[in-house]
Amino acid sequence: MTREVSSPNYIKKIASAAFPALAMLAGVDLGVFAALKNKPMDIQDIATTLSVGQDKLESLLYALVTAELLKLKDNLFSNTREANQFLIPNTSSYIGTHPFLNPLVMWWDHYGALKTADTIRTGTSALKYDFAAKSEEELRQDFQHTQPIAIRAGRELVTKFDFSSYQTLVDVGGGPGGLSIAITELCSNIKATVIDIASVTPVTRWFVEQAGTSDRIQVVTADAVTESLTGQYDVAVLRAFIQVLSPIDVFHSLKNVYSIIKPGGMLYILGHILDDTRISPLEEVWHKLSSINYYDVPSPYTEEEHREWLLKAGFEHIERSFLPNDDGVIRAQKPL
Repeated sequence: MTREVSSPNYIKKIASAAFPALAMLAGVDLGVFAALKNKPMDIQDIATTLSVGQDKLESLLYALVTAELLKLKDNLFSNTREANQFLIPNTSSYIGTHPFLNPLVMWWDHYGALKTADTIRTGTSALKYDFAAKSEEELRQDFQHTQPIAIRAGRELVTKFDFSSYQTLVDVGGGPGGLSIAITELCSNIKATVIDIASVTPVTRWFVEQAGTSDRIQVVTADAVTESLTGQYDVAVLRAFIQVLSPIDVFHSLKNVYSIIKPGGMLYILGHILDDTRISPLEEVWHKLSSINYYDVPSPYTEEEHREWLLKAGFEHIERSFLPNDDGVIRAQKPL
C-alpha cells in the first residue's frame, strides 16, 4: 500500500524554480544591479535612483535576496559578488545577452511573465485583474481553476480547528464559495453565508447550485469594504480576500466584518502571509513578486501588518499558523 504524501513539496519546488530567473531578468532590465554597483542602498534610495515607485520595487528586491543575487543587512541592499561581476550592463563580464539566457526571455515574453520590470517602471500593474470588470462567463472560467484549491482549504481548516460549536459562518469575499461548500459538507451543524460584490455573486450561486448546497449556503451581494454588513455570525472566514485590497481597505473591511461577528466569535484569515523579514516563506516572496503584475496592492502582507489591523479593528488573541496546503492562517477573536 502506497503511503499518502501530506503536501506536494517536490511539485511546488519545480513550479517555483522559474521565479529566481524571472526576478533576475527584471532586476537586470530595471538596472537594479547597476544601481548597487558601488555601494549598498535602502529601498527608498534605490527607487529614487531608478525613478520608480518604492511599493512595487520592494517585492523585487526581497525576491532577489531570496534568489541570492542581493544581500540584505541593516535594511541596506547590496549585490552579491557574482551579481556585481556578471549582471551589470556595459561591463566586460556582463552576461545579460548570453545565449543561455535567450530561452528564458523568449519563453516568458510569450506568456507575459516579463511584465514585472514594466510594472515596476510604470507603477501600474501590466496584467491587471479586475473582478468587477470581468464578465460572468470569464469569472466562471477563472473560478473553475481556483475552486478545488478553495475546497481543499475549507476541508483542511475544519480538520485543523474545532468548528463543532459554530452554527453560523460568513465567508467574506468568498468568490465561487468553495470554502463554504467544503465546510458545510463536513460540518452538518453549520449554515454559511457567502458575501461578495455584484459581479461575482451570480457566479457564486451557480457554483453553490452545482454542488447541491443551496439549502445550506446563502449568497449575499455586498461590498465588505464600503458597505455596512448585516447579520450576526459565530465565525467569519476571509480567504484570498484582504490580499487583493489596499492597506486602508483592509482595515475598513476588518471593521465591517468585526460588526457582524458575535461577541466571543472567531475570525480566520487564510491565504498568503509574509514573515516580518519579508524574505520568507519563500513561496510568499515569489507570490508577491508575480502578483504585482495583476494587482495594484502591495500584498501579501506581513504577520505584523495583520496584527496591527486586527488590533485596531478590535480583535484580540491573534495567532498565526499554517494549513497542510501551506495556506497561512491568522486566527483572532472578538471580545466577549
